[in-house]
Amino acid sequence: MGQRACEGLDPELLQHIRECPCPCDHMGYGNYLDYQQIPPCPPYPALSRETSFNAVPHPQISREHPYHDVIRNYHHGVPRDLYYPYEYDSCSCSSGSDTSRSNGRGPWCVCLVVCVVVATLTAGLGLPLALGPHDVGHLSSQERLDLVKKLLKESPLIDGHNDLPWNLRKFEHNQLNQLNLSKMRAEEPWSSSKWSHTDLSRLVAGGVGAQFWSAYVPCRAQHKDAVQITLEQIDAIERLVQREKHTLEMAHAVDDIRTVHKEGKIASLIGVEGGHALGNSLAVLRTFYNLGARYLTITHSCDTPWATGQDTITRDGLSDFGKNVVKEMNRLGMIVDLSHSSVYTAVSAINVSAAPVIFSHSAAYTLCNSSRNVPDEVLRMVARNGGIVMVNFYAYHVACGINATMKDVIKHINHIRKVAGIEHVGIGAGYDGINVTPSALEDVSRYPYLFAELLADPTWSEKDIRALAGLNFLRVFEEVEKIRDEWRKMDMLPFEQLGPKRNVDECISKNS
Repeated sequence: MGQRACEGLDPELLQHIRECPCPCDHMGYGNYLDYQQIPPCPPYPALSRETSFNAVPHPQISREHPYHDVIRNYHHGVPRDLYYPYEYDSCSCSSGSDTSRSNGRGPWCVCLVVCVVVATLTAGLGLPLALGPHDVGHLSSQERLDLVKKLLKESPLIDGHNDLPWNLRKFEHNQLNQLNLSKMRAEEPWSSSKWSHTDLSRLVAGGVGAQFWSAYVPCRAQHKDAVQITLEQIDAIERLVQREKHTLEMAHAVDDIRTVHKEGKIASLIGVEGGHALGNSLAVLRTFYNLGARYLTITHSCDTPWATGQDTITRDGLSDFGKNVVKEMNRLGMIVDLSHSSVYTAVSAINVSAAPVIFSHSAAYTLCNSSRNVPDEVLRMVARNGGIVMVNFYAYHVACGINATMKDVIKHINHIRKVAGIEHVGIGAGYDGINVTPSALEDVSRYPYLFAELLADPTWSEKDIRALAGLNFLRVFEEVEKIRDEWRKMDMLPFEQLGPKRNVDECISKNS
């Protein structure tokens, strides 16, 4: 891997490559079958925190452009050298009823007795047993936190995106036999890494009921070994879950999530991040599904021959082949994920999909004009589609800078709720794929504190918290499975269109 291959990699990874004695290609930009020594890379330039957010030139978009108001300055607001520490190959940044109670009326003496009993229980247990859905704001912060932990035991917290598998590849080369996911927090390189936010003890403390683990593939692997890398990442996730089977368990369906959560374990699901992982093959898509992948992120930061990624502002969205990718996902029962997609790809996919879609780790574009975030018009389309936007915690996506707080995340949650509705918002923090977290949301243990803070707002009820935490996602997943089952009854045949042809000379030029 020469100087050009090293350009754009984050400093932490470069240091690891320099110091690691093994001959493997850590980032997978070559092929694991091609073992080679890694020559030293040039020093990585320091990133200036004073870099102006207005330093990036804005493309000229005609006011006649059909999406002028939606995508004007769509990928601006964050300098590219800060927003993508990997030079566009950054890893992304993976039922219960409301416990409110009716206030029945009866004889005054009965009411008095009930009040005394409830007051005694509340004082004794520290739980707001007598509170209605909008009374929890009067609780202390500790009482709200206790209530949240109770709610998360009844209804699963489902996070849409976690990049721990990429860190396992980056730091451990997917050699997991000696890995202790319970103690890694105290071990190098995890203990000092800005990219590390996940281990078993913190997952349990965070009340996580289900986690989508990302099988991420760098854009530079496109047209090379992206399919192989994805298979290796799926294998790593499966082995990790098997290794930690006392706490984690694989889930492939809605009912699996509920069952695993009832057993007190964390349901583990696989999301393939980046359509370039398909190698332009619907057969590969079907293979990923058969191996357990339950969503595909249509694009990453790069275009594919059939879809435009987040850094592209053109009229191109999905090609005919790309539309068939979406339809085949509907047929399989695989969730369409539009985080990282261009606005045109998102609009096209929503219009094509018979099932609800998700944004597995995005936020609101109106509050931070990052290209990962979702414009209001698309939020309204998601609501009409029945999908959800799972809010990402990356500081640059929620505050357009490094000084993000929990309150910034809450602003994004509330904005999406206001525009799309409470049924269409979820959580997709992106931990282990982000290097700057909001204060008070430093790792996967902090979800309950976010929900407890939301409950301080009288407009948030226990029912709303359950919906945000996971019930909204379960509804989406159920609908995806319902569409799959309906199409099966109709004997819908697999889509067999061949992938788009590529110019060989262009391919060689781009990947040399």
